[in-house]
Amino acid sequence: MLPESTNGTGGGGLAVPMAWLCAEYIADEVLRTGGLVETGSLEFRAGRETLALTVYLCEGPEEPELVRTVSRLDEWLSRTAYGHPWPEWVRERMAAREAFERDVTEPDPDLALARDAWRWLERTELLVADLGDESGLWHPALPLEPAVDESAQVWTPAWRLGLPLGHLAIHLY
Repeated sequence: MLPESTNGTGGGGLAVPMAWLCAEYIADEVLRTGGLVETGSLEFRAGRETLALTVYLCEGPEEPELVRTVSRLDEWLSRTAYGHPWPEWVRERMAAREAFERDVTEPDPDLALARDAWRWLERTELLVADLGDESGLWHPALPLEPAVDESAQVWTPAWRLGLPLGHLAIHLY
């Protein structure tokens, strides 16, 4: 018989990455509710991984049980907002989690999945419409100039597409 889940809290049982699974479930539900892209597509995965990483990293590493409520939506919106240095924020939060992990005796299964998601988001490139300057790739307040050729495409890291997708999905949630 397998030991019961301990959610990584010690006790010699099976460590289940509940914080990451919860974050991924929330991201999946938010994106499905928004209906912005087809589930199963790379675009959907980019949005889900970006949003899950945001949800997961908004919590403190010392919190054993994560309780996510609608009150967290504002924080998720601010983290995914245009102009927020999201990749730098992710790197800082991941470094803090890794430092915390070094202080505890057991590896954090949630952090391992978060690392995998971040690696995928950084290394995977998606072909998207070239809307001009990358820094303004998705800003909703910027009008598209008539000279923009939407059939022209560029390769961009998955998080660059996932970030505005997740942000818009939160608004629609």
